[in-house]
Amino acid sequence: MIEAGQLVLVINPQGKRYMHTMDPDKEIHTHDGRILMSDIAEAGFGGIVRSHLGHPYRVLKPTVYELIKGVKRQTQIMYPKEIGYVLLKLGVTPGSRIIECGTGSGGLTLALATYVGDTGKVYTYERREEFYKNAAKNLARVGLSHRVQQHLGDIETDGFEETGADALFLDVRTPQDCLRHIQPAVRPGAMCGFLLPTCNQVSDLLRGLEQGPFTELEALEILVRRYKTVPDRLRPEDRMVAHTGFLVFARCMDNPEPFVRAPKAPVGDSDPALGPETDPEAQPSADDDAEATE
Repeated sequence: MIEAGQLVLVINPQGKRYMHTMDPDKEIHTHDGRILMSDIAEAGFGGIVRSHLGHPYRVLKPTVYELIKGVKRQTQIMYPKEIGYVLLKLGVTPGSRIIECGTGSGGLTLALATYVGDTGKVYTYERREEFYKNAAKNLARVGLSHRVQQHLGDIETDGFEETGADALFLDVRTPQDCLRHIQPAVRPGAMCGFLLPTCNQVSDLLRGLEQGPFTELEALEILVRRYKTVPDRLRPEDRMVAHTGFLVFARCMDNPEPFVRAPKAPVGDSDPALGPETDPEAQPSADDDAEATE
């Protein structure tokens, strides 16, 4: 039995989807007729319910992927293919405190709020009021408002209110102009991510990161090519969503001094106390072993 307040997804055989919050006293209006929510509650997740015209619909519990795809959009949202990598790269886990800027329609915000759990918090900044309000509605619709603290303002001039955050993500036009505000807002060694649509914007950001307390720079894009699910003629689909954005990552360090490996001691100058068998510089590395076997 599905309880009131839970999100439900009903799908017809052609793949048409309707997502609603369970209210046994209401009904869903579809192209195939009306579906009573009391019937959906009785059918349960995985069950079949029929419209008043007799058309079948499967009842499902929506996944995070489906929740993201279902947000009401006023802006372009981040695709799940990028969001998955962002979550892993930023190290988002239950209890994490994450700063986000560029809330937009709240697609990434929703994912972050899901994975920080009730013991974590997402602090999201948006400078446009209409986007701020729409994101608030999207979060309320999926029951995640309590895990998110929204800010309406411009971080480029005002910076962040939080300190000691575990990670940070910026989806703004000129993130290089906001870099000076990052170090006071995050803990030392925190991962920072950025989303940009064009190559020249990535170049501008990389130049800025090289001038600040940032290490481990990475720039990439993620492509997904789907296949036709027909066993007898398996092949890629004719069309794909190719470039959607570039991702850039870096660690924000407390100590801006360069971190480089100490130079090797000249041959014959190793510590006599270690001897040739225990001198770390004299021991072959895993890479050396691999080269020796080629």
